[in-house]
Amino acid sequence: MTAVSGSTAWDAGVFRRVSGRFTAGITVITTTHPGGFRGITANSFTTVSLDPPLVLFCLTNTSSFTPLVSVSGVFAISVLEEDQQFLADRFANRAPLVDARFSDVPYRTYETGAPVVDGAIAWFDCRVWADYDGGDHRIIVGEVLALGENEGEPLIYYRSRYARVER
Repeated sequence: MTAVSGSTAWDAGVFRRVSGRFTAGITVITTTHPGGFRGITANSFTTVSLDPPLVLFCLTNTSSFTPLVSVSGVFAISVLEEDQQFLADRFANRAPLVDARFSDVPYRTYETGAPVVDGAIAWFDCRVWADYDGGDHRIIVGEVLALGENEGEPLIYYRSRYARVER
């Protein structure tokens, strides 16, 4: 077992590697703005509260997506199904980019007008409830205005790569 204590200096690589031992679902976060729709892949998503219904996601301060959510005041979270890895790569800028019209990405809109990816196993349509400083990230909390679910298994991320749930 390797241990690093708070009194020992470590670099971001060690923190990232140890954090990678936590299995996370893959989401696409979307918003709308005057130029159209935008989206980004993220695994830093969690539910926060049942009453009121709140969720949160975190994005780096240098992301061009974060200010779009702040301006629009709305976002949607689509929890990807295991066969949607291409969409995860696309919204992470590792595959052909999605334009503002979301060309070739099937989606629907609900209360906020932010797109929800078709086929996602779960989705949350939200308005921004709070926006917090989180060091080198922003912590965006949203109040859920609409939500839904579909059958399927989640696309997950473990130790810096995609994985599937084994049954």
